[in-house]
Amino acid sequence: MQKLTETYLLWHGFSLQLPRLVRYNLGIKIDNLFTEILEIILTVKYAAKENKLSFIDKAAIKLDSLKFFLQILWQTKSLENKKYLQLSEALNEIGKIIGGWKKLF
Repeated sequence: MQKLTETYLLWHGFSLQLPRLVRYNLGIKIDNLFTEILEIILTVKYAAKENKLSFIDKAAIKLDSLKFFLQILWQTKSLENKKYLQLSEALNEIGKIIGGWKKLF
């Protein structure tokens, strides 16, 4: 949860520098995915053990979607290479953490 929050805050800073058209289209989509993942991870914390895996799977799917849309943002040259790399590395770490949770449940 901490790593995801830190990555969201990093994204938030970057999103403010996006071109206006991109910020209000793809930027909002990415922002919504971040907040949805945060919400799902928070739900996992309080879910009954038998329900945790389904929430973890949802978080993994949302994370893959987030990575995909970030890649599109980068491919359209709306996000600088350095910023994309920072976000990608952090999201890959988060993916490993989620993958570890799947093994636990």
